[in-house]
Amino acid sequence: MGTISQKVSLEGVRFFAFHGFYPEEQVLGTEFILDIDASLDVFDNGKDDLANTVNYVRLFEIASEEMKITRKLIETVAHSILERIRHEFLAVQTIRVSIRKLNPPMGAEVRNSAIELVFKR
Repeated sequence: MGTISQKVSLEGVRFFAFHGFYPEEQVLGTEFILDIDASLDVFDNGKDDLANTVNYVRLFEIASEEMKITRKLIETVAHSILERIRHEFLAVQTIRVSIRKLNPPMGAEVRNSAIELVFKR
């Protein structure tokens, strides 16, 4: 007998925020793009009940709340998002959080910098 697994995702969520190591980044701000994947096994035989999945609206709320807290590193932001998801959705087996900073201040044209964190229970 096999298992069914599912992945609930938010892709390409855009935020304007003030994360950055350099003081001017924390004053001027920039755009960030966030992706979240949360994977879990399905044991509910396809029941139409939000309690049997990961509520992607809640994923957005968590990400939105954390993106409002200015930090020097986007790694720190991603870690906070991941930890909140991990503790709120205990059935989730794998979480992936990716954050891209558009137009990072590099002195050259750079589309984005990016980080990704992955948690496996």
